[in-house]
Amino acid sequence: MSKKDAYRPNVAMIIVSSNYPQEKEIFIAQRNDLLDIWQFPQGGIDQGEEVKEALFRELEEEIGTRDAEIVGEYPEWISYDFPEKIAKKMKPYKGQTQRYFLLKLAKDAKINLETEHPEFSDYKFVSVKDVLHHTAHFKKPVYETVINYFKNEGLL
Repeated sequence: MSKKDAYRPNVAMIIVSSNYPQEKEIFIAQRNDLLDIWQFPQGGIDQGEEVKEALFRELEEEIGTRDAEIVGEYPEWISYDFPEKIAKKMKPYKGQTQRYFLLKLAKDAKINLETEHPEFSDYKFVSVKDVLHHTAHFKKPVYETVINYFKNEGLL
């Protein structure tokens, strides 16, 4: 396996409420398999699947809706390594390489965490300045990079 292949291709999303841009609240969800771990929705890209196709499929699989529009896209792939405990479960991957999108929920979007394979037990919207206080330590550098990019673009 090459170094590139050691990272699972993935889409990830920073979701803002339908009140955006007047209110810049970011959606985070609590994992149902790890105690008090909050994160952005994300998921793998299937073989042969286009990135944006995977984005909306994962959005629906994770939070039960496709009712969102793309506001922005991080311009490159960004990677992180799994902590050792998680890496054992995710073999042969040592981490993920992700394509990040900023999405705005539609006014009538209905979030439903009771999906076919639920990954989250709860969700909330938090301010941009507070989001990193709630998220997993090993994802913070990536989250911070992507959030700062969208801030510098005037989107957050």
